[in-house]
Amino acid sequence: MGNIFWDVYLEIFYMIKRIIGLSILLTIGGILLLSFTTKESLDLSSYNTAGLDLYYIAPNFNEIEDEEVLISPELGKSYIGFKEALAFKESRGDYGVVNQFGYMGKYQFGKGTLALIGIKNVNRNDFLANPALQEKAFHAYVSRNKWVLRRDIKWFVGKRMNGIEITESGILAAAHLAGPNAVKRYLRSGGVDGFADAFGTTIRYYMKRFGGYDTSFVLADRRAKAI
Repeated sequence: MGNIFWDVYLEIFYMIKRIIGLSILLTIGGILLLSFTTKESLDLSSYNTAGLDLYYIAPNFNEIEDEEVLISPELGKSYIGFKEALAFKESRGDYGVVNQFGYMGKYQFGKGTLALIGIKNVNRNDFLANPALQEKAFHAYVSRNKWVLRRDIKWFVGKRMNGIEITESGILAAAHLAGPNAVKRYLRSGGVDGFADAFGTTIRYYMKRFGGYDTSFVLADRRAKAI
């Protein structure tokens, strides 16, 4: 009886040994096959990244949701179409609105920006009740930004960055969102030095959303004032 158990034990032992040995052989064979296949079949010399956008800023949900908003097809790509499209994105075109961060009016100006273009110590209610002043403020600010960004407009318009074509109107719209210095950093870094406002809206999105409008009507003016 003892011999039978011993024989069974030995048979199981040798079976396990054969299984382990076979597993080791299969593993070694797989590694060798993979190494030879990789060396022989994968030739990466024909691949390059020339002309590709290697840095991409994914739009947030609000940017995607607003992507197809049409303001007025009659205005087309004119300067009026540009400012009305931008105003719609900023405030839905409402002269009397103030957002939770204190930005005012149709084009959502802050007090610091207004001071740059000559509107100082303005009473908020007076500014909101004065559409003509708001329109002057917008034109003055765009004129000033066009002067600040004159070299970048010359250097980058017509080029592609982060998957979009850079246009003058896109640059000016982005400057309204982020300020001209942030747009400079974005362009001169190749789109790497990005910006997003408190709602997550990016420079890239504004350049795409407001690209291709005719802003030649705007003259670059370092000292542009609304008053």
